[in-house]
Amino acid sequence: MKILIAPDKFKGSLSSREAAERIAAGLGAGFDCRILPLADGGEGTADAIRSALSGERHHVEVEDPLGRSVLAAFTLVRRAEERVAVIDMSEASGLWRLGSAPKEPWRASTFGTGQLLRAAVEHGVDRILLGLGGSATNDGGAGMAAALGFEFLDSQGNVIASIPADLMEATGIRAPGRNLPQVIAACDVQNPLLGESGATRVFGPQKGVSPEDFGRHEERLGHLADLVARDLGFVGRELPGAGAAGGLGFGAMAFCGAELQSGFALVAALTGLPAALAEVDAVITGEGSLDRQTLNGKGPHGVAKLARSMGKPVIALAGRLERGCGVEAEFDLARTIAPLGTPTEESIARAGDWLELAARETAEWLRTRIPV
Repeated sequence: MKILIAPDKFKGSLSSREAAERIAAGLGAGFDCRILPLADGGEGTADAIRSALSGERHHVEVEDPLGRSVLAAFTLVRRAEERVAVIDMSEASGLWRLGSAPKEPWRASTFGTGQLLRAAVEHGVDRILLGLGGSATNDGGAGMAAALGFEFLDSQGNVIASIPADLMEATGIRAPGRNLPQVIAACDVQNPLLGESGATRVFGPQKGVSPEDFGRHEERLGHLADLVARDLGFVGRELPGAGAAGGLGFGAMAFCGAELQSGFALVAALTGLPAALAEVDAVITGEGSLDRQTLNGKGPHGVAKLARSMGKPVIALAGRLERGCGVEAEFDLARTIAPLGTPTEESIARAGDWLELAARETAEWLRTRIPV
């Protein structure tokens, strides 16, 4: 029986490849498994593409969200005559970079992401894929812009050094005299930059933005959008995805001329997921949590829709499964991997073991349901 194993990451526990390998080990003999790590544009996108396409990891010294020097990386892949850089914004500017340090959303910056973009350009790439997700920032991409050479000017025409912290003092933006290669931003949310469903109110709290500070963060992002509209001619604050990654979706479009695309569709096309699905009898996917957010463009849901369009059974394994939200109905079988009542901490710590055991039990389901 031919099985495609295409999970997303189990956040905090396993990368998408590690999860796939544990599933394959659990299935055991009698299955011809192909592993295809999955991502949807968020954290882990570069790793999934590098794994699928034998890409190269290039390390760069950059600034983390709080300006501390860290070593981050981008992936370089070659497709035909094209050199493509794949960058996860979370590599430099992710919430995980803060560790035990306090969250400081007013000064947290995407400057390091801009440094990674600049490093990729210096490698002479033809195209850049930028994964949006997992950010510690709410700066609208202003920090990234500063790293790319955009200058934020005060009323005296002086360059403001501390961006985004002093962004409200900016009265103008001066663009650099060089262009980037084509940039495609992989995005799995549809939020605009501002408003009730915007970057600040929806994603800000996880980055340390308190409800009392919503107003001033909204004002700062609105001020940035006003300057961009006047000085750069880009009006995109209402576009779907503009609010992704603390407004980096907006910044990628405004400062990089980026096109926003579905993260799952982009990764699926790059890694050859449709062709791989056509050759198998069934597919196993999964992620750390299957919930109502899964239905909004997340990887396992994308796999399920594609598999069902081809008449292929699809199984989902998850650390957590939200009942009653409709996600279970998207799969022929959806189940959690840990025994009922297992504490969350133990589920995370032993995710690999539980996943392998769940795959072993799933093997019996496959044998009885799928004739070969």
